[in-house]
Amino acid sequence: MSAATLSPAGPGLSARLGRLAVLAAVILAYAIVFAPIVMVIVTSFFDQEIVTFPPEGLTWRWYLNAWAQRDFARGFLTSLQIALAATAIGVPLGTAAALALVRANIPGRGAINTFLLAPLAVPAIVAGSALYMFYLRAEDWLDMDIKATLGGLVAANVLITIPWTVRLVTASLAGLDRSAEEAAANLGARPFTVFRRITLPMLRPGIVAASLFSFVASFENLELNLLLVGPGRTTLPVAMLSYLEFRMDPTLAAVATAQILMVTILMLVTDRFVKLSRIV
Repeated sequence: MSAATLSPAGPGLSARLGRLAVLAAVILAYAIVFAPIVMVIVTSFFDQEIVTFPPEGLTWRWYLNAWAQRDFARGFLTSLQIALAATAIGVPLGTAAALALVRANIPGRGAINTFLLAPLAVPAIVAGSALYMFYLRAEDWLDMDIKATLGGLVAANVLITIPWTVRLVTASLAGLDRSAEEAAANLGARPFTVFRRITLPMLRPGIVAASLFSFVASFENLELNLLLVGPGRTTLPVAMLSYLEFRMDPTLAAVATAQILMVTILMLVTDRFVKLSRIV
């Protein structure tokens, strides 16, 4: 007879140990993910300029210093404009592309889908360098400024928003029940009416999630915009990098904490109306 047969508690003990091991691994994974975020938030309240442990005291002055930096304010407004415009352009285009890839019988759909998702696989600094060289050549052809302009930055960031939208809306379409659409069509509704009254509301979770991720990816992007900005047209991440060249105080931790808070609020509000766990 085996030991498991002689000891009825053996299999139960092994199962409990296995669950504890899985739980410990999950806790460790979350700790690794959130430890840098917690450190940034804690560091933003350190009183000394050079970060040392334990801190000499706690203060809010780095937040006040960040608020007083005009470059951060201008960078925030520029990043906000770019993210909103890129999201407003990229999400409808990505949604249309996802619908065509899933619903239409298009030759080479796999290749087109891979092409649309390619910007997510290409390193952002490589994409930024390629766009910079392309903009230089386009400026020679068109005899007009493109780089360091709002339009050029928005066009570059649309390349980020479209892949996110295609990916999330395609996932939403994969689990969509088409019976309501077919019933509306059988009752005489026109294709546009079916799309506007049936399809689009059912796609709302995917579209909202795509808008959120597109906005965050565009707003926080550094590598892609680093070579495309110019005097008077600097995004917030680039302004933070420029500040880091001359000073090493916790002001950047305060700015990063504000961004973390903004993104957290956006995700909580979005998840309140659209369950992101069903899409992502």
